[in-house]
Amino acid sequence: MRMNRFEEYALGRPYHAALVHLRDTRDPHGHPDFYEVMVVLDGAGGQDLGDGTHPLRPGDVLLIRPGDHHALSATGSDGLRFFNVAFPAAAWRTFADLVGVGGAWDAAPAVPSGAVQAGTVEACHRVLERFYDSPTILDLVRFWVDVIPALHRPEPTPESAAPPWLATACALMRRPEHLREGVPRLLSLAHVSPAHLARTMRRHHGVTPTEFVVQLRLRRAATLLATTSRSVTEIGADCGYASASYFTRCFHAAHRMSPSEFRRAARNAFVP
Repeated sequence: MRMNRFEEYALGRPYHAALVHLRDTRDPHGHPDFYEVMVVLDGAGGQDLGDGTHPLRPGDVLLIRPGDHHALSATGSDGLRFFNVAFPAAAWRTFADLVGVGGAWDAAPAVPSGAVQAGTVEACHRVLERFYDSPTILDLVRFWVDVIPALHRPEPTPESAAPPWLATACALMRRPEHLREGVPRLLSLAHVSPAHLARTMRRHHGVTPTEFVVQLRLRRAATLLATTSRSVTEIGADCGYASASYFTRCFHAAHRMSPSEFRRAARNAFVP
């Protein structure tokens, strides 16, 4: 099964947004490092999650999570038209933990989760327009706030909610001065033992502390490559890589292109 990576589409931007008009069947695929929100506008279709095909109708709002393997199909003569907004898993989980809506989202079934509510379509229009005009993480946060009521998920139980110390430490790790120091700084911010941090991080974020830090570093590197003219060596050092060659190897392994190739792709992505 094809596995899509977030940076293949976002190219250094905080999220990816599109208005899709599907007229056939999209290949089965997964995306291990990002979520998708779909808002169906018109037409008819289905989503195959491996346990059968779930019908899609105008007004459906869906959340597709990392680990979900799915395929979309258009069944009507006019196809299926929907908004699609994708965002990195690490960013969403940090936000969700801070505002108390995490945990249950990953436990709930990935099926159509409700009808479009007032403001949801407008939120999709706004986030799509911003995507083509220097989008920021604040645009993504506004989108989350607008669409959370449309995604009817159960409230997280105390067991599923991330502890406050983890949410705070993960949020603080986005500061460049902390990110450069890596896992030792994450440990000092969390004020717990390495074993307890590893267990809790795995339970609530699905990654090890090292994997979490690497994701943040490469996400920041992608943003800097797309939005600045700083050298690859300087960007690697700013993100905590002492060796430019090691940074290049890590970036290529994650995004299937070198930092220089990524920069060219990002600069050409929105040229008419």
